[in-house]
Amino acid sequence: SMGFFSEQKPKKIVVLLGHADSGPTLSGEMCLIYEAAAKKAGHEVRRFTLADMRFDPILHKGYKAIQELEPDLKKLQEAIRWCDHLVIIYPNWWCTMPALLKGLFDRLWLPGFAFNMRKNKQGKQTVGWIKRLKGKTARVIVLSGTHPFLIWFFFGDYTNEIKRGILWFAGFKVKLTRFGPTDQAPEWKRNEWRKKVSVLGKLGE
Repeated sequence: SMGFFSEQKPKKIVVLLGHADSGPTLSGEMCLIYEAAAKKAGHEVRRFTLADMRFDPILHKGYKAIQELEPDLKKLQEAIRWCDHLVIIYPNWWCTMPALLKGLFDRLWLPGFAFNMRKNKQGKQTVGWIKRLKGKTARVIVLSGTHPFLIWFFFGDYTNEIKRGILWFAGFKVKLTRFGPTDQAPEWKRNEWRKKVSVLGKLGE
């Protein structure tokens, strides 16, 4: 037998390419590799490309006023509710995600969808919150031009925002993969990253 690959339960996976550029990028390539490997292994994949999505990334009134969700955002919300596993691939710019991806979360990660704050009988806020996306897993793949360790050394953990502030807060169990430095990476190094991403896709991790 093929061992444990064959017994593995197919997963429902959402892959989000979080690059603001719709042209060819290394993030885009990693996204294609993951998606192809996952489909080949029998997983069901829904792919979203940030650069092709149409929405206003700016939350104009903060959370004081309801800003109607555009169809592309509703589609992604439905897909995230549907999935077992969410994969987000993006380049690290200035120690965080591209502004467009941050804007996506500002608009998308709403009470009732991702979480609810706990309230007492009088409707006043109390301690704690309800994680509405519990039981799901996520993989965040971050590509950085500079060496990941150097960024961490100088600026601290640049993935905290997405890992804990966004995904963990809503109930995801999150794993992280960092690739870099991408700017001068020789082909053999890129091939190592490609292989790694392909294995993750196959496993649906």
